Amino acid sequence: MALPFTALSAAQAQTKLKWAHVYETSEPFHTQSVWAAQEIAKRTGGRYQIDVFPASQLGKEADINQGLSLGTVDMIISGSSFAARSYPPIGVTYYPYIFRDPQHLLTYAKSDVFKTLAKGYEEKTGNHIVALSYYGTRHTTSNKPIQSCADMKGLKIRVPDAPAYLAMPKACGANPTPIAFAEVYLALQNGTVDAQENPLTTIEAKKFFEVQKQVVLTGHIIDSLNTIISKSLWAKLSPEDRQIFTDVTQEAAARSTTEIQAKEKELVEAFRQKGLTVTEIDKTGFRDAVMKAVTPESAGYRKADWEAIQALQ
Repeated sequence: MALPFTALSAAQAQTKLKWAHVYETSEPFHTQSVWAAQEIAKRTGGRYQIDVFPASQLGKEADINQGLSLGTVDMIISGSSFAARSYPPIGVTYYPYIFRDPQHLLTYAKSDVFKTLAKGYEEKTGNHIVALSYYGTRHTTSNKPIQSCADMKGLKIRVPDAPAYLAMPKACGANPTPIAFAEVYLALQNGTVDAQENPLTTIEAKKFFEVQKQVVLTGHIIDSLNTIISKSLWAKLSPEDRQIFTDVTQEAAARSTTEIQAKEKELVEAFRQKGLTVTEIDKTGFRDAVMKAVTPESAGYRKADWEAIQALQ
């Protein structure tokens, strides 16, 4: 009689969790999430079974962020622009040209200013940011050549539905149009918008190169993704399990960061070989236009946070 009872206890002890994101199954954010889910199961002796739901299966990015509070998801990967809807200061990383390069972003991820912003977000929402990974440097694709900020005047450009993404296009006189991530390809294909902006890896994964002729290396936002655990799950985890979830998700974030950086290096040439025009631009004009049009404070961020990030070496 002991055997069935033991099997039942083991089954009861296993906690099933849902981890959601909006990225394709080919992208490292997904493959590393799957690795992390298996690794957490391994390190906790099978006490947690985490199912990963990619490609907006459990909703758009706004939905899965809301899902942390509603209890429909336990973990998500999402950008700080969405976290900023609950706690605006954390969105400061989307202020255009705040980071010099990806290494500057990774230095920020280990800094006191990041810890302070993550703590502020947690105090506001109860949700806990366990890891930050490099998402990529955002560039512009278009069907018309762009050499300078002025060339964007009147351009209908898709941006994510978050205020931080509007700054650069607006400063250059473009018409930013928020469209859900899952609908961008169709919007470009049917001419609803003329342009969009995303990292090179996303441009490849979403096949935007099929419906755009120009890749313009505006590099206006060096973007990151947070791995976030819901308030209810974080509250239930023992200190030991919290450490396991943190260690594993941070390792997964580091692995996806390495993959993205390597891939970005290859893609400029790969796009040229596909017949696209890849244009390198002088970012100074873009940066100056943004600084004139939208100060960090007018975008809802704290100047002290912007200055602290600028000062990181």
